[in-house]
Amino acid sequence: MHTVQPWLVVGGVGLCLGVGGTLHAAVGAEHVEAGAMLYHERCSPCHGMDGKATTPMAQAMAPKPRDHTDGAYMNYLSDTYIAMVIKKGGAAVGKSPLMPAQPDLSAQQRADLVAFVRTLAVPPYHPQ
Repeated sequence: MHTVQPWLVVGGVGLCLGVGGTLHAAVGAEHVEAGAMLYHERCSPCHGMDGKATTPMAQAMAPKPRDHTDGAYMNYLSDTYIAMVIKKGGAAVGKSPLMPAQPDLSAQQRADLVAFVRTLAVPPYHPQ
């Protein structure tokens, strides 16, 4: 089992708490950490644990997986949209069919993944 970097959890908590009192569906360090664990298990083979999609598997794919650190792109996506992509897969939303659906994840697990993905964006995500 791999460990979650403490700075990711701390940074994720700050981002999940949001700006102006807006809260995400998954709030708190335990949700970011749970999301990190799921991300490592389900997403990192293609997206990498750092979210940059530079893994050997990602390099062999066409199209390449999304770079989750690209805040210019990721920060404009809603939490609902990201959760839908996770649940239904890329093909269901007009993206790559190589992105598998994860229908077995609960709503809370999807929210935890979204909370973790939000910690990866540069510039950081600030909910509206």
